[in-house]
Amino acid sequence: MAHVVDPERAGRAGFVGIGPERISSNILADRLAVLVEHGLLTKAEDPSHKQKVIYSLTEPAIQLVPVFAQLGAWGTRHLPVAEEYAARGEVIAGGGPPALAAFMDELREIHLGPEARRQPAPGGPTIAAQMDAAYAAALDHAAGT
Repeated sequence: MAHVVDPERAGRAGFVGIGPERISSNILADRLAVLVEHGLLTKAEDPSHKQKVIYSLTEPAIQLVPVFAQLGAWGTRHLPVAEEYAARGEVIAGGGPPALAAFMDELREIHLGPEARRQPAPGGPTIAAQMDAAYAAALDHAAGT
């Protein structure tokens, strides 16, 4: 499931915006349909294009974020993980429960609307922006720049 909908990417997505994985569109459509069926995603028509749809996380999916964070932390400890991917997870791990709660609220705002937030948005960069910056810094480090 994490490969189909990456919660760390935070934004809403159609087929094009889901990630770098190479997966056939019919398999992806089947997986997305299962996630919709189980209430983890909603599917809506894209108002900008009749043949596109927008997938959004639901509250039950957002409540799985701590599970994914723990799985990611375990993977970083026990499996070979590229530095740029580990860096993203370290933002949440380093920020502890407050960072995790803030990230979940960011997802709520993006996918469910601003009224779904449980806490006011904190000042400064979002957790998603911090993860993106950590990813970019790790890529730069790996490239020697």
